[in-house]
Amino acid sequence: MTAQDQVAADRKVAGEGGWRLRHLPLLLVTAAVVVVVGAVLGGLTRGSAGAIGAAIGVALPTASFTLSTVVLAWADAQNPRLVLPFGVGLYIMKYSLLGGVMVLLGGSDWPGLAPFGLGVAAGVIAWTGVHIWWLATVWPKHRHSVVE
Repeated sequence: MTAQDQVAADRKVAGEGGWRLRHLPLLLVTAAVVVVVGAVLGGLTRGSAGAIGAAIGVALPTASFTLSTVVLAWADAQNPRLVLPFGVGLYIMKYSLLGGVMVLLGGSDWPGLAPFGLGVAAGVIAWTGVHIWWLATVWPKHRHSVVE
């Protein structure tokens, strides 16, 4: 058994794994609220296409951030050395897909395009803002009892 295997075994025994995803439920609830608000605003301004565009726009960064959170938590639980390659791989994959979506949608005259873009921005701002709030206020109260 290597030293890293021992650290991983100690983590599993201590039940440390849950802290990596503890923030996720709050972020997903926040994203759901922003999806609903975005869909309503998009619907009021651009009709059904605006509602769909705004909702998909918020869902896109939500799915991206959730995927990163889950995959990187898994990688860290397996072996902390996996975080960098998985993180870089996810980054390349996600931004390649995002670039493809933007190229496909960028030239269209779809009425939901502007709400889609605003939804992406709102999703990123909401997720990042709540995550910063969680890290600044909730995490400090729990980190010493969880990670030592």
